[in-house]
Amino acid sequence: MTATYGSMAGSVDDAVVLLVGGEAAALAERLRASGYAPIDWTGGEDSGLAAGSNRAPVAAILASDQGSTVLELRSCFGSLPILIGVSEDSIAARELVLASGADDFWFTRSAPSDLLQRLRLHLSIQSRSSLRPPLLQLADLSVDLSCRQVTRGARSLLLTAREYALLVLLIEERGRVVSRERILRDVWKDDQGSSSNVIEVYVRYLRQKLEEDGEPRLIHTIRGRGYCLNDGVPSLRSS
Repeated sequence: MTATYGSMAGSVDDAVVLLVGGEAAALAERLRASGYAPIDWTGGEDSGLAAGSNRAPVAAILASDQGSTVLELRSCFGSLPILIGVSEDSIAARELVLASGADDFWFTRSAPSDLLQRLRLHLSIQSRSSLRPPLLQLADLSVDLSCRQVTRGARSLLLTAREYALLVLLIEERGRVVSRERILRDVWKDDQGSSSNVIEVYVRYLRQKLEEDGEPRLIHTIRGRGYCLNDGVPSLRSS
C-alpha cells in the first residue's frame, strides 16, 4: 500500500526525512539542527518510523550506493522527493539519478548546505501543491492533489516528485502552451545547471507513463514554444 506523505505547510519543524545508507546517516545531526526529524530507514513502510514518528516522511535522502532502494521507497511512500548522493556533478551522474527513478542528487563531497537547499526546493513545491484545488482532470487523466494520486483511466501512475510537479503545472494550464522558461522557473526554480534538456527528459518519462497502455498522447510539443497538455490537437495560447 502506498502511503501519502505529509504537507509542510510552510515549515520544516520536525518534518520526517528518511536516511538510507551510511553517507546519508552521517547527515542526521545537521538535519536535526535545521529543524528536521531524520530517521534511519532500512526497508518497509514502517521501518524506523514507529520509534521516531507516526507521521509520514516528506523526503528521503540516499547514499550513493543505495539507488536500488528507490523502487521500494516509491512503493511504500508514493511520490515523495528522493535525493541520491553523487561524488561529482557529471552527465553520467545525472543520468544515473534519472534512471534510478529518483528526483534529484546531492553532492557527498560538498557541505550539507547544498543538500539543504535542494531539500527546501522540493518541499516548497510540495507545499504549494497543497494550496491547489483537490482534483484536476483532462479526458481520462485525473490528478488528486489531496493524496497526490495520478490515474489514467483505471490505471494508477507512480510518478517521481519532479514528474508530479511538472504534470500538475501542465494540467493546471491544460489547453495552453507552457514555455520551457516557465517550467524551469516553476518546477526547477532555475536550479544551477538546469536546462531545457532536462525538461525534455522528464517530458519523455511522463509520456511513457501516460501512454503505457497505448492511450492517446496528451502532452504535445509546440516547437519553439514549449509544451501543452491537451485532449487532441492543442490550441496555441500561451500561459
